[in-house]
Amino acid sequence: MDLKKKIRNIPDFPKPGILFRDITTLLQDHEAFKYVVDTLTERCRTQKIDVIVGIEARGFIIGAPVAYNIGASFVPIRKKAKLPGKTISASYELEYGSETMEMHSDAIVAGQKVAIIDDLLATGGTAKAAVELVEKINGKIVDIEFIVELNPLNGRKKLEGYDVFSLVSYNEA
Repeated sequence: MDLKKKIRNIPDFPKPGILFRDITTLLQDHEAFKYVVDTLTERCRTQKIDVIVGIEARGFIIGAPVAYNIGASFVPIRKKAKLPGKTISASYELEYGSETMEMHSDAIVAGQKVAIIDDLLATGGTAKAAVELVEKINGKIVDIEFIVELNPLNGRKKLEGYDVFSLVSYNEA
């Protein structure tokens, strides 16, 4: 399936000079959405993943059905001050600002096999923060998965040493 045909390009969002790859149009197409979930499900199933970590917010949309399909738990990583209870945090730089993400400190049992899922790999800051959170509580990262990857922003460089998978790659940011 040609997923690029399902992804809308929005220029100058969220600020001038950014070309936003909008997956909401992909999600509206039931066949494309099913393809994405089924492809990531099969990848996680073959790796015997215990926990799917979804990054707020679009990582929830894809990660939760993948977790359900493989019988794994689902752990959300959210922006600061959005989770109740005891959390751990990691800060990072985006291509257009900075952010802090949090995860419950008891969300993963040490040694559990984890796949991190999000919609987009750009500079890699968000995914690297997710990696830091999972590793702080001794989860074992097996895979990091994305729908879209923006190659010119070199996000994979921040994730060296980890298996990274994306369904669609763009050679222009």
